[in-house]
Amino acid sequence: VALEIRDLSKRYGGRIVVDGVSVYVDPGEVVGLLGPNGAGKSTTFHSMVGFAAPDGGHILLDGVEITDLPMFRRAQMGIGYLPQETSIFRKLSVTQNIHAVLEARGMVKSEIEARARELLIELDLLDRANQRADTLSGG
Repeated sequence: VALEIRDLSKRYGGRIVVDGVSVYVDPGEVVGLLGPNGAGKSTTFHSMVGFAAPDGGHILLDGVEITDLPMFRRAQMGIGYLPQETSIFRKLSVTQNIHAVLEARGMVKSEIEARARELLIELDLLDRANQRADTLSGG
């Protein structure tokens, strides 16, 4: 899947955050955006995946214009964004974090333990089930 960003721009109030960014990523290519804080890297990614609507420019996936598509449609097409910031309860164990998510999703308490074990196995985390989340590697 080829990704193309053409002349992307984004403002917040009167402040220009992204100004004329163009990027082309070939299928299978891995690309990173480097720059100092405030350079517009995150805003470019947010616009690409649909978190933030750009004020100008175009975003194409395999030549198909996706600039105005909602985030879920972009995800269905294969484009997503995983931020580096963690979204875990750092002082809870791996198992406790999984339980919290399953409870928040409305799973019945009697089913949570079995489903949590399935997920620990699926994610190859069974040996770390009781480890505090803040001691895990971010990689």
